[in-house]
Amino acid sequence: MKKLRVGVIYGGRSGEHEVSIASAAAVFKHLDRKKYEPVPIRIEKDGRWTLADRPPTALAAAEVIDHARSTSGHALRPAREAHLVSYPAEETLLTIDRSGGEDAHVTGLGLDVVFPVLHGPYGEDGTVQGLLELANVPYVGAGVLASAVGMDKAFMKIAFLARGLPVGPYRVLLAHEWRDGREVQAQAVALSLGFPVFVKPANLGSSVGISKAKTHADLLTAIDLAFEFDRKAVIEAAVPAAREIEVGVLGNEHPEASVAGEIIPSREFYDYEAKYLDEGSVPVIPADLPAEISDEVRRLAIEAFKAVDGSGLARVDFLLSRETGQLFLNEVNTLPGFTTISMYSKLWAATGVEYAVLLDRLVKLALERHAAKQGLKTSAI
Repeated sequence: MKKLRVGVIYGGRSGEHEVSIASAAAVFKHLDRKKYEPVPIRIEKDGRWTLADRPPTALAAAEVIDHARSTSGHALRPAREAHLVSYPAEETLLTIDRSGGEDAHVTGLGLDVVFPVLHGPYGEDGTVQGLLELANVPYVGAGVLASAVGMDKAFMKIAFLARGLPVGPYRVLLAHEWRDGREVQAQAVALSLGFPVFVKPANLGSSVGISKAKTHADLLTAIDLAFEFDRKAVIEAAVPAAREIEVGVLGNEHPEASVAGEIIPSREFYDYEAKYLDEGSVPVIPADLPAEISDEVRRLAIEAFKAVDGSGLARVDFLLSRETGQLFLNEVNTLPGFTTISMYSKLWAATGVEYAVLLDRLVKLALERHAAKQGLKTSAI
């Protein structure tokens, strides 16, 4: 049986570059070499695509981050350039080796399927997915629309509300509005949402740039921070005494939901440090929930997945108030953290789908979705 050549794309031009490397390391470790021939395609922080000499091996984001800090400023050996051919072709990827000086060596490489293990902008937001659509290559995960909506927290909420899903009070603020009237905008947030609030860059993940604001001064600082990462910020009313509940979704037309899990953060909320640098955050799988609440979050997870037109995989996050019992849909992550200790893989392991099997199913879903699209007409003539 012919092995499938899987191009695993990782790294990227986002604040989640290091998390992506750790996720990719887990994918490479668990792809069955009897079935697959994985190809490591790394996107550097400056956006250059390279064909790595070897796949990443650090399975923890903290390890990748520590390594990045220790090697900051050190020159790296030039890698072979990689260029995805932006039209249907047998040679999906062109690699260029310039180590020979003026005589660059160009090699073509065909890929059967691509696994974009990318988190955040320029990878999870539909940009890479659009390039793969142009190349007509099967790829794991959500399509262009779902990826874009799943990345933009403001438009995601619009999709949720249109489907009648429970979303908490929020406001959207643009950078130019903030520059033109900081105090006016801050007062409007305080009047409409009160305190405390969470301030987030609209297009980012892994809790990068997120702050909890309890006072007017906190709010000014938090919004300034959010605009360092994006031109649009989402400000949400805090859910009283919130529990963070997460569900994994897997599938295309008939998605399935994993058991529900809960994150008990080591800090006041589940920020970047609590996710990747502290060791005190505790995942509880399955979450200690009444059966009716557990069933409801699984149902809502599938509804949220459908609301953004998801495919392949997603992790859906909820906030459950200990004080009121109210349940709010927080967000859909169309390419969640994918290490063996990430919540998505742990949720499915607890549901009976181990990591290697999960990879098999994702590749199969990618091929099925691609095959279905090939039957569509591309010309009216």
